[in-house]
Amino acid sequence: MAASAVAASSSGMSESAFRVETTPRLAQWRIETLSSFSYRKSDPFKIGLWNWYLTVERNKQLLVKLYPEPSALTKEHPPIASFIIKLVSFAAPNLKSVVHPGVCDKQLKNSDDFVWAIDILFTGKFIIDVEFLDLKTVPQSGGEPSSIWSCYHIEKNSLSTALNSLGRMLTEGIHTDITINTCNGSIAAHRAVLATRSPVFQSMFSHSLKEKELSVVNISDMSFEACQVLLNYIYGNFNADEFQTHRLALLTASDKYDIADLKEVCHESLLEDIDAKNVLERLHIAHLYRLQSLKTGCLKYLVNFGKIYEIRDELNEFLQGSDRELIIDIFQEILTAWKGFQ
Repeated sequence: MAASAVAASSSGMSESAFRVETTPRLAQWRIETLSSFSYRKSDPFKIGLWNWYLTVERNKQLLVKLYPEPSALTKEHPPIASFIIKLVSFAAPNLKSVVHPGVCDKQLKNSDDFVWAIDILFTGKFIIDVEFLDLKTVPQSGGEPSSIWSCYHIEKNSLSTALNSLGRMLTEGIHTDITINTCNGSIAAHRAVLATRSPVFQSMFSHSLKEKELSVVNISDMSFEACQVLLNYIYGNFNADEFQTHRLALLTASDKYDIADLKEVCHESLLEDIDAKNVLERLHIAHLYRLQSLKTGCLKYLVNFGKIYEIRDELNEFLQGSDRELIIDIFQEILTAWKGFQ
């Protein structure tokens, strides 16, 4: 029997009292009540590569701990974490929150590496909210710590020996036969490569369209820099920093030119770092390009995790200019969450 089940059985609490809800970078633990001189440990929850635990203890102070599960992974590659943690009370009449100053690049190995002592004693329901800003590890070969969220999995898939030669065709302009005109510059490329990667380009070059006759493609709604990143991805010259900078423009291009794999990696990347500053923009993008996972993630962040209260004014302005279908989706999510919290 799981530890939480044993604890729940002995204390009379449900197993859900130990469950931590998560998105890729956010964890929330709802505490219904915590009596004096008591201790509680959450179920393990997955963020990044590691399983994590939260504990809370009420004595003269309220003590909150966050640490990775002891394991071979934690021992060999302990996480170097940056995060914001806060406590939000739901005691009437008003919401009350206490925010930790923040943790930056702190290595966490055991349960004593992060301990937050809080003098304010919360009564009734409260939430422990942890937003992970970054998680790093030191590479096996040594050197500086690197983020686990730096798109290395995309780079690994896009780079290979064959793609090195393909990349040189672009960077060195080897036997180019098509010119792409952007809003602020031109780039030489290859019809065959573009046609292989995009059904839209294939159609352009297969029929008697002006692009075929003139050997020119006009992409006036894209900058030279973003188009260069698009071509770098198509030719295998992937660069994580460029991708992060231009991923919204890449999403637009991938939808326009039907490059399904690029659209999917943009989708996954945008889902990984939802926060209060970008969640409304991401929600609009998800609705516009029919990205269901991103849409669900944004609504969950706003409604299920209570972030909707932190950006109330921005949300009101957002709703005034939003599509009717999206507005209905938002209010349905709010209603569902409200019913579940009764």
